[in-house]
Amino acid sequence: MANPTTTLAPVEDALIALLADISPLASERVRLQDAAGRVLAEDVSARLDVPGFDNSARDGYALRAADAGKRLPVSRRIAAGIHAEPLPPGSCARIFTGGEIPPGADCVVMQERVERDGDIAAIPADIPVGDNIRRRGRDVQAGATLLTAGARLEAAALGHLAGQGIVDVSVRRRPHVALLSTGDEIVDPGQPLAPGQLYNSNRPMLKRLLETFGAEVVSLLSVPDDFAQTVALLQQAAEDADVVVSTGGVSVGEEDHVKAALETLGELNLWRLAIRPGKPLALGRLPNPRGEARFVGLPGNPVSSFVGAWLFLRPLMGALTACPALASLPEITARAGFVTSTGPRQHYMRVRLRLTPDGAVAKAFGDQNSGVLSSCIDADALAVIPPETQVNEGDSVKCLWLGV
Repeated sequence: MANPTTTLAPVEDALIALLADISPLASERVRLQDAAGRVLAEDVSARLDVPGFDNSARDGYALRAADAGKRLPVSRRIAAGIHAEPLPPGSCARIFTGGEIPPGADCVVMQERVERDGDIAAIPADIPVGDNIRRRGRDVQAGATLLTAGARLEAAALGHLAGQGIVDVSVRRRPHVALLSTGDEIVDPGQPLAPGQLYNSNRPMLKRLLETFGAEVVSLLSVPDDFAQTVALLQQAAEDADVVVSTGGVSVGEEDHVKAALETLGELNLWRLAIRPGKPLALGRLPNPRGEARFVGLPGNPVSSFVGAWLFLRPLMGALTACPALASLPEITARAGFVTSTGPRQHYMRVRLRLTPDGAVAKAFGDQNSGVLSSCIDADALAVIPPETQVNEGDSVKCLWLGV
């Protein structure tokens, strides 16, 4: 990989470098009840028709359409879960939603349209064939592809699989991530703060984002401003991880030891990106017993880490799990509800999208400084403002939806 340390590189170049030579992780079988959020490793074919039989979409009466407009005796009562016997000619069956359509019936009239007098039902005229019937296989036909490899198993997909009686599925192993926080000035919540120190906001934020992207955070390490300890902790982090993520420590200051430690242990490429927030990005590889772990070093500012996680960690987790939906953030074109201008770096502004009859409007958080984490709390998108661009209210802007 190139080492563009003198010029500002576009995000696209860094992404290409980050994802180079990535192979999806191995698969494993898990119980369906434990598969929420996991990524399918193989296509799944339907075993059954869904629904498995013609059934009623309403509470009402099943009959032959040719008998519509007549007074018919009620010869059957069919509740959901009951096998339906054939319907005698010239009669109708009381049927409930989900009940099996009896052989001989070809339509259902809803109960609100029927006048009942004892065992006789007065059926209205002009009931079309097939009315209020859910046909067998309308949703899924046996043998068809139910879900494809790479699908993320969220609520509807889990229900789809359960409807086939499936109890376990083959999914990609979750990427194991070690999350490192660097710097003597960073203190965990619950500890006393000395002058010049601050609490670690990046750790819980990035841990939650990584889990949202499908990863399993296997270790949380604090790295002091000491070269020997930085080397030892990086080596420890890589042992059980597929990816090592750090915040801070990748600049060129005297106390930024991560760069030198990475160069000692493995391979490092330090990128100066043409983005705001966040300019430094460290990409590298660390040896471990399975071959190597990827390293991603994000800036220490919390907003820079937040934006960097969406731009880089999300597609990396997508590549490791072979999940196309995580490869890139969905794009939405909106009208700017703000005024701004950019210099030589592309700006990723935290915005809230508001839907109007004329389309989406992007409302920007007032303070876009990289240390203002509150700008990320209500943000549901990043408005992408190219370098050297003036944006006025009403201009079209590309927004990246912050969703998984």
